[in-house]
Amino acid sequence: PVSPQLADGEFSPVFRLLTIFAYGTYADYLAEAANLPPLTEAQKNKLRHLSVVTLAAKIKVGALFFPEFFFHWDYLMLVTVMLPQCIPYSVLLEQLQLKNVRQLEDLVIEAVYADVLRGSLDQRNQRLEVDYSIGRDIRREELSTITRTLQEWCQGCEVVLSGIEEQVSRANQHKEQQLALKQQIESEVANLKKTIKVTTAAAAAATSQDPEQHLTELREPAPGTNQRQASKKTSKAKGLRGSAKIWSKSN
Repeated sequence: PVSPQLADGEFSPVFRLLTIFAYGTYADYLAEAANLPPLTEAQKNKLRHLSVVTLAAKIKVGALFFPEFFFHWDYLMLVTVMLPQCIPYSVLLEQLQLKNVRQLEDLVIEAVYADVLRGSLDQRNQRLEVDYSIGRDIRREELSTITRTLQEWCQGCEVVLSGIEEQVSRANQHKEQQLALKQQIESEVANLKKTIKVTTAAAAAATSQDPEQHLTELREPAPGTNQRQASKKTSKAKGLRGSAKIWSKSN
């Protein structure tokens, strides 16, 4: 209620200066400096800091989406990488009315230490990369833009949520398939055990033997088998030695 009175009264220059500090930039102040109160050097630097924040906010933030696959399943996951807001040195020097790059970099370092923004100075490419900056006051005419941005953000969240739900559904299907496969294998193993047990019992009953004893006999060779194999090896060795003697006599 007091603001309209200040805007039209004798304190209108002060009110306009307050408005510039709330919404405007250093360039706005220079455009109306003749009708506004003078600023100290600290006040100028403060307004320059806020101007950098405004410049960073005007630059559209980019985003990269690329697929990344899970280790076990081929689920597509969208990963968002936010790109930093890059402001060329030339734009900053013009908007902040600074004489050289050294003054600009000192001003940015002050803003970083004041926690006005976070970023890095890219001296090779002559630009400021802003990762974070504080928020400024909002004009009434900017509310529609903010509403539209929030609606787009909500739509993006719905897309991400839909993708997550799809991944959860596919994961549950994969889990059910693995459980069914496990149950099938266990059932087949149990059936094989029963079949072997029934077959062994039937064979043992036919020979009037205990089933366990019958299985043991099937696994182990007959007692005379090893002796017959040993005698065959001995006779072969004797035959080889006899042939050697005959060959030496003939020579």
